[in-house]
Amino acid sequence: MLTRRQFWGLALLTLMWGTNWPMMKFSLREITPLYLRATTMSGGALMLLAFYLARGVPVRVRGRELATVAWLALPNILGWHLFSVLGVRELASGRAAILGFTMPIWTVLAGALLFRERMDARVWLSVACGAAAVALLVAEELNALMGRPVGVVYMQVAAVSWALGTLLMRRTRTELPTEALTVWMMLLGSVVFWTLAALTEPAPHWHFSAPMWASLAWGAAINYGFAQIIWFGMARDLPPAASAFSVMAVPLVGTLAATVIVGEVPQWQDWAAALLIMGAIASALLPRR
Repeated sequence: MLTRRQFWGLALLTLMWGTNWPMMKFSLREITPLYLRATTMSGGALMLLAFYLARGVPVRVRGRELATVAWLALPNILGWHLFSVLGVRELASGRAAILGFTMPIWTVLAGALLFRERMDARVWLSVACGAAAVALLVAEELNALMGRPVGVVYMQVAAVSWALGTLLMRRTRTELPTEALTVWMMLLGSVVFWTLAALTEPAPHWHFSAPMWASLAWGAAINYGFAQIIWFGMARDLPPAASAFSVMAVPLVGTLAATVIVGEVPQWQDWAAALLIMGAIASALLPRR
């Protein structure tokens, strides 16, 4: 049973994560993808570092642990955040959110293939629902006059990266607190994104509109900052079912928020795919009674 504080924290977290998808799409009107990630991630990482230092959370990393940080950052930070922002550039943001949250399905599938974790009927149902959702959106992108099926590919690579990163996080032994690990992965990822952006994209002019600055502040302070603080503050005591429901709701919130923030008009395929993904996540993550 959730406490009132947990309920409202979970609701706020879901709203933050869901709304971030159309906020990314909005930001990409004035900044390129890699500079967007570099700017918001570094701002959020520094905010988290300052917050945890002020709270006395140990964030120091010993030399031998840097390799672990880099190894875990590869799929969790570079893979997920690189390909997801490329996917958002190509697709409607609500559609990208739906595809990105096939991650739990890829997690259970990869766990079975790589680590021989057991796949029961519920997992197979989850995989079937996820495959149907992806097929719906791929067909729509292929049929649309201005369709971008490459965006679907980007989002599936992102989801697989996140899934592999989740499995590695579970199976990697480290003495680092989760908060410290997250901060250092984000700091390392920021350096990589700044480097890649400088090498592959034109430098931004930084004369952005006021709404654009607000969008960048949202990405840094809310998505990479407050959302992480809320999540780590709740995760240790949150029931598994509540965690699953939070993840389930993000694609739906993203699709709804996109209609307001960037004026997207979801098609019936988007709603159907969102329901399929919610069903798939429920089947994969909700505990048996």
